[in-house]
Amino acid sequence: MKMNRETVVGEALDLLDEVGLDAVSTRQLAKRLGVEQPSLYYHFRNKKELLGAMAQAAMDPHATAPLPAPEEDWRAWFLENTRSFRRTLLLRRDGARLHAGNAPGGGDLDRIAHKMAFLLAAGVPERDAQMAMLAASRFTVGSALEEQADTEQANTERGGTGQGGTGHDVGADHPVVPLIDHESAFEAGLALILDGLTHRVEGTAGVAG
Repeated sequence: MKMNRETVVGEALDLLDEVGLDAVSTRQLAKRLGVEQPSLYYHFRNKKELLGAMAQAAMDPHATAPLPAPEEDWRAWFLENTRSFRRTLLLRRDGARLHAGNAPGGGDLDRIAHKMAFLLAAGVPERDAQMAMLAASRFTVGSALEEQADTEQANTERGGTGQGGTGHDVGADHPVVPLIDHESAFEAGLALILDGLTHRVEGTAGVAG
């Protein structure tokens, strides 16, 4: 296997899906690639840098989605953009944990600027657009964290590993209870964020009129 930066990241993400974020190590990754562990440091100075590259690569499905066109309805776009973010986080085991705390890179900043310009052109006040995008992002990461944690716990109770399936949520002082419908809960929360933003936009338009 020819080893370059992209190969290392791809294999690291496959390892993530197999063992989970806590078990990912440069030792295991080197063994998977059939190389000595120090060889990895030619591409990444340390594990933190590797995890950052993994987080960026894991977001490719969302990061490469089409940017909004001027004629699009901003409300429909806001919903789909946030849903796309959630879908991408859930594609990888521990995807939300991997993503959390990673700052956007140069290309990401350009895309964010385009999205902000789209919202402003649609009549959304700048401060409201910024806060709504931030709130939607953090809400989505939090929702995905909870969903993936529940999935891991359910798999542990069944004696399995990885994502997928349903299970039960066990608290320290509570009996086993069914998992919540994470997608429905996410959609309800997202609707509240959009309703609040829409109210602000319509209120601003009324004052301006």
